[in-house]
Amino acid sequence: MAVTQGTPAIVLSGLSKSYGAVHAVRGVDLSISHGETVAILGPNGAGKTTTIDMMLGLARPDAGRVTLFGRTPADAVSAGAIGGMLQTGTLLRDLSVRELIGMVASLYPNPLSIDDVLSITAIDEVADRRTHKLSGGQAQRVRFAMALVSNPNLLVLDEPTAALDVSSRRDFWTVMRRSAASGKTVVFATHYLEEADAYADRIVFMTRGRVVADGPATEIKAKVGHRSIRATLEGPGAEELGALRGVVGVDRRGASIVLRCQDSDQALRDLLARYPNVRDIEVTGAGLEDAFIELTGDPAEEDTSSEARA
Repeated sequence: MAVTQGTPAIVLSGLSKSYGAVHAVRGVDLSISHGETVAILGPNGAGKTTTIDMMLGLARPDAGRVTLFGRTPADAVSAGAIGGMLQTGTLLRDLSVRELIGMVASLYPNPLSIDDVLSITAIDEVADRRTHKLSGGQAQRVRFAMALVSNPNLLVLDEPTAALDVSSRRDFWTVMRRSAASGKTVVFATHYLEEADAYADRIVFMTRGRVVADGPATEIKAKVGHRSIRATLEGPGAEELGALRGVVGVDRRGASIVLRCQDSDQALRDLLARYPNVRDIEVTGAGLEDAFIELTGDPAEEDTSSEARA
């Protein structure tokens, strides 16, 4: 599908969705530009999957509007502009990988070459294997090939590496980035924060159906103002170290200490002045996990809340 230069890939305006008493999505406003790779993060029940379902036209919003490249989701999907890879669903049995990809390709007006897709997604070696004889990682790459073969402008991936081992997850993202490099817009939801940090141009944090942060990973990490000082220091206890200026929390692990700081510069000066025998000092900024916990709340609480749809 031809895309007009400057047209946003995705616009969500006042998007809301409830399931009975459960308010899954509450007034989400979001605009994603053509060519961006965006990660949607949040604890269970944050509204990620419901938002993606409405984005793909699989669920109808109670209020608000979704446009994809200026079209309705149904029109964009019919034009072959959207490739989706969802959490649920299994591959059709008793077909070879090539036959399955070919069948999907036949549904779209301008599909990619089947051989090219098999190569891009690194499944050409199993092209003649029956789908029910694939490993978990191979099956996941086949799902990605099914999303890619339509030659979409937008790829939407919901937990694309769930249940994969570390090696398979790394291989999957290598393949995905190869596709994204061609200029496609990519939106993915994941529970793996390190994936979002490593592969997304932009991160959207959701909790309880709302967007609570939106920006590059570096910007979101900066919202969490504290830094940590890690060092080796024997002797002083947590209470004594907690009295250092700029320190808001202390963890002691044997001879190692971790000082959580509002003002790491002041804390470091006091630490060195008071304990000249301190060594192995490291100062680190807040990570994406710190930002996730602070901005979205305790995931354990979300799991038991009424916001039960991911």
